[in-house]
Amino acid sequence: MEKTNDSMLTEFVLVGLSDHPNLQTAFFVLVLWMYLMILLGNGVLISVIIYDSHLHTPMYFFLCNLSFLDICYTSSSVPLILDSFLTVRKRVSFSGCMVQMFLSFAMGATECVLLGMMALDRYVAICYPLRYPVIMSKAAYVPMAAGSWVTGLVDSVVQASLAMQLPFCANNVISHFVCEILAILKLACADISINIISMAGSNLVVLIIPFLVISISYIFIIVTILRIPSAEGKRKAFSTCSAHLTVVIIFYGTIFFMYAKPKSKTSIGPENQDIIEALISLFYGVMTPMLNPLIYSLRNKEVKAAVKNMLCRKSFYDGI
Repeated sequence: MEKTNDSMLTEFVLVGLSDHPNLQTAFFVLVLWMYLMILLGNGVLISVIIYDSHLHTPMYFFLCNLSFLDICYTSSSVPLILDSFLTVRKRVSFSGCMVQMFLSFAMGATECVLLGMMALDRYVAICYPLRYPVIMSKAAYVPMAAGSWVTGLVDSVVQASLAMQLPFCANNVISHFVCEILAILKLACADISINIISMAGSNLVVLIIPFLVISISYIFIIVTILRIPSAEGKRKAFSTCSAHLTVVIIFYGTIFFMYAKPKSKTSIGPENQDIIEALISLFYGVMTPMLNPLIYSLRNKEVKAAVKNMLCRKSFYDGI
């Protein structure tokens, strides 16, 4: 472990799967392929939404933000993950680790809040369809999206600033693929009570409150849908929010499994336990952003029609 003259930590070591070399090559190929799919899928979705004027609505504006957010989130961590698969023990500078932690935490917190905003949009669209254009005007949905970004960035500034002030004087080995904040806090050789309290407040603001907003919104949505007399009307109403609900279940399901599950009491050992948690985090960080554009495109006729229209026009111009 490298230290400066004043005994300040200058680097961290990412262990990742270094104890399982046979898995590293397979995971490198898998994660690289998934990352390319994330860039392609979310990039196409953003292009389609910008290109097709029929998709210039609040719902697709939020979806465009979500796709851009997924690209930013994965780009802040996946390159480091891929590098760790090629290196036995990946060394990362203290400042580089803090920057990566800040970006990843900011994108994750922003996505939590943004999903809550998207639930409010679906609530207004289903429960107040005639007033929807007035309530969800550009003066409303743009500040809602901007507020999601600001909340995530401010929250990450607070958490990263508190983490940077901690002394790391003994162990600098992170049992993870990236500089994940909880893994870093475990290495601190000082009281982290303030960090724990701050993280609890952060969880309340960017995790629990958006989850409650989503839950309450969908309770009202379901009640409203059940009151629709025709089966076709119920199907159309539910289809407008089924994609968002699917993304929410995957996103929050993985988060709660990561951070709310009890510690295992089996005899798998602390090192293997850390690797299992890191693999779950990897699923959350890569699989979810890859699935989002698939879910929204496969379950949405408007997006599929816009993609076909864009491809047809491209083929037409290419043939001229």
